[in-house]
Amino acid sequence: MTAGDEIRGAVHGTAPVPLSVLDLVTVGAGRTASDALATSVELAKLAEGRGFHRYWVAEHHSMPGVASSSPAVILAHLAAYTDRIRLGSGGVMLPNHAPLVIAEQFGTLEAMAPGRIDLGLGRAPGTDGATAAALRRTDRLNEGADDFPQQLAELTRFLDDDFPDGHPYRRIHAVPGPVQATSPGGVQSPHRPPVWLLGSSGFSARLAGMLGLPFAFAHHFSAQNTIPALDLYRESFRPSEVLDAPYALIGVSALATDDEKEARRQVLAAALNMVRLRTGRPGLVPTPEEAEAYDFSPMEREFVESWNANVIHGTADEVRAGLDDLQKRTGADELMLTANAHGGDVRVRSYELIADAYGLPTPA
Repeated sequence: MTAGDEIRGAVHGTAPVPLSVLDLVTVGAGRTASDALATSVELAKLAEGRGFHRYWVAEHHSMPGVASSSPAVILAHLAAYTDRIRLGSGGVMLPNHAPLVIAEQFGTLEAMAPGRIDLGLGRAPGTDGATAAALRRTDRLNEGADDFPQQLAELTRFLDDDFPDGHPYRRIHAVPGPVQATSPGGVQSPHRPPVWLLGSSGFSARLAGMLGLPFAFAHHFSAQNTIPALDLYRESFRPSEVLDAPYALIGVSALATDDEKEARRQVLAAALNMVRLRTGRPGLVPTPEEAEAYDFSPMEREFVESWNANVIHGTADEVRAGLDDLQKRTGADELMLTANAHGGDVRVRSYELIADAYGLPTPA
């Protein structure tokens, strides 16, 4: 199996491209983080059974409604409940961590689930500036983002265990990792987690293209930049040992319900959660009833309308049509769906409906 084979997904049913899942491990009002993580297990098992290609968890911090501060821990948990689906980070925020730590964590995950682990990397903090400063133990936050290419190169060296002679890290090894194969009697897995670059603007798009890496774009919160970033990625792409042609997925907010009215109620609640986050009041995802009773200011209402314009929602047929249109407009090689709602049951039902709409496989 080549590196490209571990990246490219298979198309099932009538879907235009492979479908995958992005899980923010959202916590609704009246629910606990344990509830949210139990939903993640249910979703991962559903995604595997219905033919979704990969299941990613995103790193966020200091957000009461998002319980995904430790992607590696969550992925290890999900690995115990799945057998085939690819598991990964969408993403780990590289400037928040020492490259060696990430290499060790994902080497451990690879040992737990051989050939199933993706390492998606972002350069944003995944939180506000004060929290980022606490994570990084520095207030020079721009320095971390500016150093991203160097941090990426260091992480890749640790993953491949190939620092050159004379490098200060030449005798430092990420374990589990390739060094084990060079020890007496050592046998090491042939797999190494593929590295993806994530982005919401042009920086990572260009870098991913220049390095010949797969690229994931955050369409779900930066829709206006999607097509320019994908164009830049494709224009910048240089074939590598990883890929001989560009491969780009986009994250898409998509929520299917049994009737259109319920979809509107659910996405209004998710939008209220974003209003609070963007105005410095992060909290748990409110109930639809709370959102319906909320007195939105004109500015907040404008934000909600703009935000929900990029959320594909409605009945299963409406969501399928919206996803088909989006894929045609962007040329994305894969669609990674994130369903944001107050209740875990609503999120699970959404993926079931979308899988049915596309005729995805049903569990044996």
